[in-house]
Amino acid sequence: MLKQGLQQKLGLKINPLQIQLIKLLEIPTYQLEQRIKEEMESNPMLEEDEERHETGEYDQEQEEPGFDDNDEETRDAPDDEFSLEDYISDDDEIPGYRLSVSNTSKDDDSRDFVLPGGTSFRESLLAQLGLQHLDETERKVAEYIIGNIDDNGYLRRDLEHIADDLAFGAGVTITVEKLLSLLRVIQQFDPAGVGARDLRECLLLQLKRKIAAGATPSLCHARSLLEECFEEFTKRHYEKLTKRLRLSDEELKEAIDEVLKLNPKPGGGNTDALQPGSEKIIPDFNLDIVDGELQLTLNAGDVPVLRINKFYLHLLEKYQRGHSEKQRKEATTFVKYKLASARSFIEAVEQRNNTLMATMTAIVQFQKPFFLTGDESRLRPMILRDIADLTGLDVSTISRVSNSKYVQTWFGIYSLKRFFSGSMTTNTGEEVSTGEIKNALKELVDGEDKHKPLTDDEIVELLNARGYPIARRTVAKYRQLLDIPVARLRRKV
Repeated sequence: MLKQGLQQKLGLKINPLQIQLIKLLEIPTYQLEQRIKEEMESNPMLEEDEERHETGEYDQEQEEPGFDDNDEETRDAPDDEFSLEDYISDDDEIPGYRLSVSNTSKDDDSRDFVLPGGTSFRESLLAQLGLQHLDETERKVAEYIIGNIDDNGYLRRDLEHIADDLAFGAGVTITVEKLLSLLRVIQQFDPAGVGARDLRECLLLQLKRKIAAGATPSLCHARSLLEECFEEFTKRHYEKLTKRLRLSDEELKEAIDEVLKLNPKPGGGNTDALQPGSEKIIPDFNLDIVDGELQLTLNAGDVPVLRINKFYLHLLEKYQRGHSEKQRKEATTFVKYKLASARSFIEAVEQRNNTLMATMTAIVQFQKPFFLTGDESRLRPMILRDIADLTGLDVSTISRVSNSKYVQTWFGIYSLKRFFSGSMTTNTGEEVSTGEIKNALKELVDGEDKHKPLTDDEIVELLNARGYPIARRTVAKYRQLLDIPVARLRRKV
């Protein structure tokens, strides 16, 4: 049985402007530039305000576009340059002239990006294979082995699996012993250590080549170290090493030094793919000290300043004269949609800039002693809620702003996330940040005797003596976050 009734419900709806603002808040400055350019390409109502961009003016007041034929900008625009039909046509065929631009100037600095050439890692191995006296089958198998060597220079697949692959995939029947003999040939190639199946074999291949070029006592001891006591060496059980190899501490130190000179990734310096370098950081804020006061600015970089393109509004007015009612309606709907989208995007960009400045200003005020001195011990405990209370923004908004954003200070570049940390109360009742405790831990490890490094229990006692009541599991946690190994692995001979 059907019934009708009234029901009240509470719901939360996010308008398109808020969604767009949320997305813009999450991206850093260098991505914002690309995002704006993409929007300008898709929306003809947007254009760059070159005058405001050059003068650095970022005021929010813009003259509202109208339909005034006396407007100088619209009067001077050529009538036959564009047509609304270029944008509202259903024809999917795009002429070639719309896919290219010819607006470059002779003063433009045109640079071509040239990728580094040279011989790749595997090409170098195949070239060396060409110098070997092998029959056609052996050469084919050797090429398959080289194809299984990874970018670090290691052969990660078992020879038994390679034999099965060749039998079922290429119809080549070959024994594991024959595969091993071909692998030995490849292991003679440069760089030394290539074709090894594990780290121990890789280091031994390099040592044997060094010994063949000129044996020394330290090289021979290093070879014995890897062949007989590799597990003890990786765990740094130096007492066991000296007893088993019957070496003095000085001889053991010389042998370890020889091992440390070897390359654990022989193929890592010349891989097929271009290895990306360290990520380039473009700060979103600049913080300077001017006359003893902190001055914060938003790094605009090459981000274009946007405005409404009035030419299309003028074009719409002329388009409405001399066209059918259906065409006029389509054109009006199109322009209104693009105009609303353009205004919405400009407003979202401006709100993003205002939100970023408000958030960073609150962080600077909260951490003012740190920004004035550059001393990390002056960092106060700060959580997202602290900045949300200062700015009146939501915690989720502060989180989005602080994500992947950086500030350029007079003493270095810092991630905004670094300023947020928990707190701990010292023995004197003072509240300190966890970052201060991490710095104290790192200071203890840096100043320890490397022949007898501090254990976690000893670090706990030293930190407690400094007034930091901290547990052993917390020390282990902070040590791992700081990428500090355990005491046994920090020990030196």
